[in-house]
Amino acid sequence: MVRWISPKRFGPIGVDLDDRSVKLVQFDAQQMRLVEAVRWELRIDDSMDDVAREECLVEALRRGRNGRAFRGRDAVLCLGAEHLLVQNVRVPKAPREDLTRFVYQEAAGRMPYPVDEAEVRYFETADVRQGDSTMREVIVFACHRPEINRMLETIVRSGLRPVAVDVQPTALLRCYAGQGRRHEDHHICAMYVHIGTRKTAVIIAEGERLLFVKYVDVGGDEMDTAVARNLNIDWKDAAALRRRNSDRQADQQDREVARSVNESIRPVISRLVNELSMCLRYHSVTFRREPVTRVVFGGGEASRSLAETLGHELGVICELGDPFRDYSHRSPGGRKGQWDVAAGLALRKVK
Repeated sequence: MVRWISPKRFGPIGVDLDDRSVKLVQFDAQQMRLVEAVRWELRIDDSMDDVAREECLVEALRRGRNGRAFRGRDAVLCLGAEHLLVQNVRVPKAPREDLTRFVYQEAAGRMPYPVDEAEVRYFETADVRQGDSTMREVIVFACHRPEINRMLETIVRSGLRPVAVDVQPTALLRCYAGQGRRHEDHHICAMYVHIGTRKTAVIIAEGERLLFVKYVDVGGDEMDTAVARNLNIDWKDAAALRRRNSDRQADQQDREVARSVNESIRPVISRLVNELSMCLRYHSVTFRREPVTRVVFGGGEASRSLAETLGHELGVICELGDPFRDYSHRSPGGRKGQWDVAAGLALRKVK
């Protein structure tokens, strides 16, 4: 009797962990249908030690899946800003083996831990001129191996089976770059801005090809702190006030509240605009390719009002990211951009 091996009907579960929540996303095997998307809030504070934090994560991962439509236990994990060392470096053009050696030599001096304790991956971007020489620019991602091991142990204890470990920038690129349907969409230069709790990830890519990655020390926590300080209110109240204000349509906002919030966060926004402008300038000067014509804002802090403000300051049209734009079935509510990392992880092809 011949037993036919049936193909998998479901893709892996994308697992995005941050300081405030656990987000889980799963598509079917053909990536045509959203199976499930769940966000579970974390009750983690700075007073917790590592053991208590891990117990909180394990419990959140279990409860987030309990009673939901997730299928299987395969999971793709993510290394974010708190785990990664990210560098754009230039090395001599060389065959693959020599290029790898040059990259490790360049990266070793920038790591806060021994290179033999690190997992290092790199992406080649393009040839660039440096003086009279032509160099190869690469993006290096490095992570301390004990950090990865701790994450894997946490995931296993929750009942999931890790099948891949990804990095946040490639997950974001996979999420958004795949939404282009026209042939010319695969060749345009785009900037993807993921505004998180503590940091903002900036990715510039040509189609699905990474060109530039940088983490900026600006996030939602800093905006909430600015509101709390300027209005002399509790930090939690400031966070709730800013979120309610930004999620409302302009004609539904309390004008006085909106003015106070916007004035409070103006210095933070100005610094973020300056950082994004420098990223765009670096791209145009270094790679001398087509200019960035698409800017997408995602992450849990991305709101329509913030995207409009940043777009006005940058002088470009910005769109609000929606990872589920092509998936109407069971699409979750709330801010769509908060799901972009988890969706990108769930879209990863694994053997």
